[in-house]
Amino acid sequence: MATSYEDRILRVLTYIHDHPDGDLSLDALADVAAMSRFHWHRVFRALTGETCAQAVRRIRLHRAAVQLVRSDSSVSQVAHSVGYPNPNSFIRAFTEAYGSSPAAFRKAGQFLPAHPNFKTGGYPMHAVTTRTEPARRVIALPHKGAYSEIGKSFEAFGALCESRQLWPQVGPVVGIYFDSPDEVPEDQLRSYAGAEFRGGGTPDGMEDVQIAGGKTAVLTYKGPYSGLEAAYHSLFGNWLPESGEEPADQPCYEIYLNDPRDTAPEDLLTEICLPLK
Repeated sequence: MATSYEDRILRVLTYIHDHPDGDLSLDALADVAAMSRFHWHRVFRALTGETCAQAVRRIRLHRAAVQLVRSDSSVSQVAHSVGYPNPNSFIRAFTEAYGSSPAAFRKAGQFLPAHPNFKTGGYPMHAVTTRTEPARRVIALPHKGAYSEIGKSFEAFGALCESRQLWPQVGPVVGIYFDSPDEVPEDQLRSYAGAEFRGGGTPDGMEDVQIAGGKTAVLTYKGPYSGLEAAYHSLFGNWLPESGEEPADQPCYEIYLNDPRDTAPEDLLTEICLPLK
């Protein structure tokens, strides 16, 4: 695909993420892409695997799930912030996508205050295994800012892989997280959105990142990505103090075992990997 089409896809995906409460109709997104409404619909679906409407709905509801986890905003406030002026419409859409109402989703234990202050052992429990991970070469796009918003960079990465027909050379999808959200301001957090790469060279616009491999603690989390923050607290607050292990001077990374475009949020599988000495 010509670079101009890559630019259009990336521009629209960024616009959806940055304006969840805005006009995200097909006509509006076609204007952002600077394309005919009729042709844009086909181009977007062919290159992303989703219709514009499906992508908008998925991104909006993911943003809502994150807000329900990370804030104490009312359901009505969350609904408005992601483009649902009618809270009842939002509740129906969220319940269909996540299998529970927004209030039940929060009450079920997914909710964490913005700055958790739990005692050790007071976190949700998740099984952790120790295994030897291989070294990985990852191609990725850098992301700076809240980890909960890295989906924007993953959308762009997927669009580039699709447009350049890289998928046959791509392995597991990986996110790499360099900073602790408890120590680094949210707008300065550094991460990468990408995948293991088995091809030669580094695709234009991407960066080459090495994961050393070796002894690694792996927590397998099942559920919406909005629950990953709680899973990290479990890994560091429950497992690590009792394990006798010491983290290596390497960043945590996540391996995503299925695709949020065709997997229900409650069935998403993520491996959180903590390199050990």
